[in-house]
Amino acid sequence: MRWGADAARARAAGHPLVALESSVLAQGLPIPANREADTRMRTAITAVGAVPAITAVVRGTLTVGLDGDDLERFLRREGVAKVSARDLPVAALRGTDGATTVAATLSICALAGLDVFATGGIGGVHREPAFDESADLAELARTSAVVVCAGAKSILDLPATLERIESLGITLVGYQTDEFPGFFTQTTGLRVPARVDTAAEVAAVLRQSRAMRRPGAVLVVQPPPNDSALPAELVEHSVNEALGQARAEGVRGAAVTPFLLAAVERATAGRSLRANLALLEQNATLAAQVALALSAAP
Repeated sequence: MRWGADAARARAAGHPLVALESSVLAQGLPIPANREADTRMRTAITAVGAVPAITAVVRGTLTVGLDGDDLERFLRREGVAKVSARDLPVAALRGTDGATTVAATLSICALAGLDVFATGGIGGVHREPAFDESADLAELARTSAVVVCAGAKSILDLPATLERIESLGITLVGYQTDEFPGFFTQTTGLRVPARVDTAAEVAAVLRQSRAMRRPGAVLVVQPPPNDSALPAELVEHSVNEALGQARAEGVRGAAVTPFLLAAVERATAGRSLRANLALLEQNATLAAQVALALSAAP
């Protein structure tokens, strides 16, 4: 495993680190919005006093703190594959570049000893076909870390995803909300089992989980910011249209999520992209606050 310069210094000095995925930069967001997302997330984390650490596979090496020319190559998308947790061994053996999904980032967090990870929205149970379930959920069930997100992506079956989170025993808390957010939307009508109102409370939940030797993550969900969140009706209409397009074009497998997100962006005239950028920044800020709280004496 290789550590980037800033991440290595922070680790040596005992400064709090926040893990970030690289797939959102190399596949999830269009150019140049991916560069804006990178800047906004890293700036938000450093403003709080923590250190950002983008995870990736760089020429076959698991990396914590993607930076410099390597980061530029990922932002330009020069031969960078999308890698989930299952793909890490093959990517390492073949010496390829791989942008890490939520699942792969969690796997690297476990290896590197990172306690806090900020992302946009987790994967979950797809609407079509129902048996298509993201590997994110399995990794959340076995990786002890705080994961801050805006719920599951709006293109998913959110009630089914919430049921799987419960079945897998993943600790779920809403940050200053009693409702499971819908990524682009603040409201879904789905309740969370517990609510916390401060970063210190989130840190305390992780400490308690570890004291009980619970294996999984503490999944923290917070709604997107007020000024960028989309109406639930608009998102639902856009997702249904996107699903119809995917069926008509025969889009399947790993290509479904980026296809649907791009279709929703078009259907909302770019509003979903603006919401995505805003919630990524907001989640990074909260994750940094949690990382600082964890670094303090309990």
